[in-house]
Amino acid sequence: MPSMIQPLVPLLIAAGILLAGNGVQSTLLTVRADLEGFSSTTVGLMGTGYFLGFLMGSRLVGGMIARVGHIRVFASLAAIAAATSLAFVIFIAPVLWVAMRVVMGFCISGLFTVIESWLNEAASNSDRGRVLSIYRLVDLAAVTGSQFVLPAVGVEGFEIFSLMAGLFCLSLVPIALSQRGAPPPIEAMVPFDLGLVWRISPLAVIGIFAVGMTSSAFRALGPLYAGRIGFDIAGVAYFMAAGIVGGAVLQLPFGALSDRYDRRWVLIAATLGAAFAGLSLAFIDGLSRPLSFVQIFLFGAFALPLYSLSVAHANDFAEKGQFAALSAGLLFVYSLGASLGPLLGSLAMEAAGAHALFGYIALVHFALVIVALVRMRSRPIAEGRRRARYTALLRTSPAIFRLARRRLRGMAHRPHN
Repeated sequence: MPSMIQPLVPLLIAAGILLAGNGVQSTLLTVRADLEGFSSTTVGLMGTGYFLGFLMGSRLVGGMIARVGHIRVFASLAAIAAATSLAFVIFIAPVLWVAMRVVMGFCISGLFTVIESWLNEAASNSDRGRVLSIYRLVDLAAVTGSQFVLPAVGVEGFEIFSLMAGLFCLSLVPIALSQRGAPPPIEAMVPFDLGLVWRISPLAVIGIFAVGMTSSAFRALGPLYAGRIGFDIAGVAYFMAAGIVGGAVLQLPFGALSDRYDRRWVLIAATLGAAFAGLSLAFIDGLSRPLSFVQIFLFGAFALPLYSLSVAHANDFAEKGQFAALSAGLLFVYSLGASLGPLLGSLAMEAAGAHALFGYIALVHFALVIVALVRMRSRPIAEGRRRARYTALLRTSPAIFRLARRRLRGMAHRPHN
């Protein structure tokens, strides 16, 4: 095993256990809520509550880490998450479940913040990309594998809730026994400036907001959709896993294409693919199990890379010193969209049936395509390519620093169409 990864193995193991517990919970609560007779709107409000908590966590946990450090914050939030997981099976009431999802969203946001900031602090510039790639592979494997726990254990008893709480508790063990100390507390909060993020790339802001609206609706209501078109619990698990695995298949190809061509065209192509896959799920739902798996696989393959493409497009236009603010702003925008997505999706399902979930998702994707085409007229392709080229030259060739800086300044003051 590479030396760069060995010190981070305990942290990656903790991340895998934590992601598995959260993956179980996301599907379990939707399926269990349906069995308990909760309405589609209530299930949507649970998803909205989760992302509202996630939004609060993204803004508050940094201050908690600055005061008491990574390990104490992780231990506290993992304990609260475990206790809340058990509370779901003790207090079965719609209002309480929505409130507890807010708590879970806050805890999960904080736990992810601790892990990702710890990984970034431990990695160097020369190996950060590989470290984060391994983390994403752990993420994908844990969330996909956790779906199959549901049919193995069942969703009707208390056992699955105990298992979920146990996973959150077990995520503490690798952290507590790690020989590598936590990084020093954060000295300053990440700057937060939505105006700056909008000025850097309006398309990225709109794209991230749209991705939040659609991906959250899929994660929160996808199990409900699958159950209502005739899948049993095993089928629901396979359905959700197929969408997640599909998202991994085209991540690298779309990324490579966007590095070679204008990212906006790649973003438009992927969004159109997601929109048409969503329409197929809306109008050809439940005809056959194999067809449904193919449809959701294609939907995930086109929809899940949209976040990375939007973030990459924004970073193309960011300058040195703006990346931290851009990352914080885009996460905030995503959380805003994600807090609306499950509610709007559930209202569509209440009004027109299960198939309306993917009709709503397709509508959002088509709207994003229109916005992207409009933005391409406002910021021509040549400008983006020139800015990316001269930014690369500035970073890699100090000999032409002055020339690159003059050209960048000229582009910054050039009026848009």
